[in-house]
Amino acid sequence: MRLSLRARTQPEVNLTSLIDVVLLLLIFFMVSTSFVKQSQIKISLPQADSSPAVEEPAERIDITITSTGTFLVNGRELINNRAATIRNALQKVSDGNDRLPMTISADANAKHQHVVTAMDVAGRLGFTQISIATVNDPVE
Repeated sequence: MRLSLRARTQPEVNLTSLIDVVLLLLIFFMVSTSFVKQSQIKISLPQADSSPAVEEPAERIDITITSTGTFLVNGRELINNRAATIRNALQKVSDGNDRLPMTISADANAKHQHVVTAMDVAGRLGFTQISIATVNDPVE
């Protein structure tokens, strides 16, 4: 038996399909990538000054709301919690000066409506420096 040798053929690697896939992936990533230009905000930070510290005004208005809905303006209890009563008390305490700082302190169990009423009355009178605080353990 005689075996004949065949001519060996060189294996070929066809790169056409590989190049097609790479180009498709490149196009896909180029299209799906979003180029976001992040906006920048210029912030000018305050510089320390050697001038003396400004003292806080001694006069201020404190509105305290208890858990039962009782209003106290600068420690004095109001006869009821109606908006007209609060307005009259604030006008009397402030003497028409709406630039006084105001703090509204409410008990943690106070109704939200009472705080909103106090803020609304103060806003209608022109007060702009209003702070809100909560009190967990009311002093009675």
